Amino acid sequence: MIKKIKSVVLLGTLFVLCGFVLGGYFSWNPTHPKDILKFPKVLAQSNISSGIEAAKSLGGAFAHIAENTSEGVVSISVEKEVSSINPFQSPFDSPFDFFFRFFDDEDMWQKYKKRQPPKPDPDKKRNIPIGAGSGFVLSEDGYIVTNSHVVEKADKIIVKLSNGKEFPAKKIGSDPETDVALIKIDTNGLRALTLGNSDKIKVGEWVVAIGNPFGLEHTVTAGIISAKGRGNLNIVDYSDFIQTDAAINPGNSGGPLINLEGEVIGMNTAIYSTNRFAPGYMGVGFAIPINMVKYVVNQLRDTGSVERGFLGVGIQNLDPKLGEWLGIKETQGALVTEVQKDSPAEKAGIKKEDVIIEFNGFPVTDAPSLRNRVASTKPGSRAKLVLIRNGERKEIEVEVGKKPTEGGISVTTEEGKRVELGISVQNLTEDLAKQFGYTAGEGVLITEVEPGSPAQLKGVQEGTLIKEVNRIPVKNVNEFEEALKNNKGKDSVLLKIKNEKDSEYYVVIPLN
Repeated sequence: MIKKIKSVVLLGTLFVLCGFVLGGYFSWNPTHPKDILKFPKVLAQSNISSGIEAAKSLGGAFAHIAENTSEGVVSISVEKEVSSINPFQSPFDSPFDFFFRFFDDEDMWQKYKKRQPPKPDPDKKRNIPIGAGSGFVLSEDGYIVTNSHVVEKADKIIVKLSNGKEFPAKKIGSDPETDVALIKIDTNGLRALTLGNSDKIKVGEWVVAIGNPFGLEHTVTAGIISAKGRGNLNIVDYSDFIQTDAAINPGNSGGPLINLEGEVIGMNTAIYSTNRFAPGYMGVGFAIPINMVKYVVNQLRDTGSVERGFLGVGIQNLDPKLGEWLGIKETQGALVTEVQKDSPAEKAGIKKEDVIIEFNGFPVTDAPSLRNRVASTKPGSRAKLVLIRNGERKEIEVEVGKKPTEGGISVTTEEGKRVELGISVQNLTEDLAKQFGYTAGEGVLITEVEPGSPAQLKGVQEGTLIKEVNRIPVKNVNEFEEALKNNKGKDSVLLKIKNEKDSEYYVVIPLN
């Protein structure tokens, strides 16, 4: 009985397989019996066709984005006012004018000496082009966002729409610390772009960049998000860039970076290039996250300036060696190196050597990420922090303050190169303390840093202060030397440094 059942199942399976094959054959509909030998090629051709259709579908998506968003992208040209007289202008009509007149008339030399070039008229000015960039429309009544560096030196800003119409623009406000500027033109009925949520983007997503590279208006390029959260690029003070390989070139600055839903998720700002004299596309471009742009633009529109959040802590990145010295297992987060007196951080109970790993539900991967989150938080609002203290996880609520003009939350980043120590120190006298802006007796002053030494390669500079050695306070040279003696046998030493900006941070200096 079992054998009969197995036979029936086997026959049924063969019947189904034959059905698939014959179904494919008859749907293929060969014109000759010999064409059955071409069946494998037909299957291969079917796969190629599917691939072509998929490519067409993606291309159609890019075309759809370009068609529906290009009206909201503008060209921006900037001009600067200069004197209308060129100081190098010749007093003659042509370079040969003097010679012709001199040899034709013997009195020409006397006439030449009497003839003086016209003096510049300070009241007579003219505008000359000094740059160009891109921007995109925020509202139908003429508000447009672009980069601060595009319009910062402009005496006149001209906006050109996709339909060719040009309008003079007024600068509403500019924030060089994020490189965001808001301008406005006097018109209505513009096509505003939809702004997305840059916190939800993922590495690998397709994006489209639209702008005016090299003056080529409404150029569309496509690529992917290569990375996010890029900081420490020395481009602006508050950097949390989206990295993309969509082609970005000079002139793209201020244009939108758009996802496949047609939403702006970033503003194209900078490129990486090995040639600073002729920068161009190398597959690495950077865009400001649109959430940061929103925060800045809303304030520029309302008040013309930007208020930033403030905790009142000094922070730095963690690395395994520093964590080993401090007994911290975490390798991600922002290490608190100092807490300012009467600051929001002190009032909330944040302490030195806490490691902040979360801010308002967002993970803190390093010091710049925390700095950006705090700066983009409205002063007076309450924020929840998650931190690690002595190996234990704690949750703290803090009322975010307003960032003062100077000071605030400071970040120190170090490279981590391994060579030898090489510094000279001396006691901090009253005169030296006054000269460098310190308090006498709070540490030892670094008077010399040997070139090529580990201290120099770690960024330690002359005029900075050493406050601690291996977490032990040192107030004079004797205490400093004693602390180094106690460090004998170890391959590195932990220093706590204070600079002239009153920023404190740790640095691990290798000794081998």
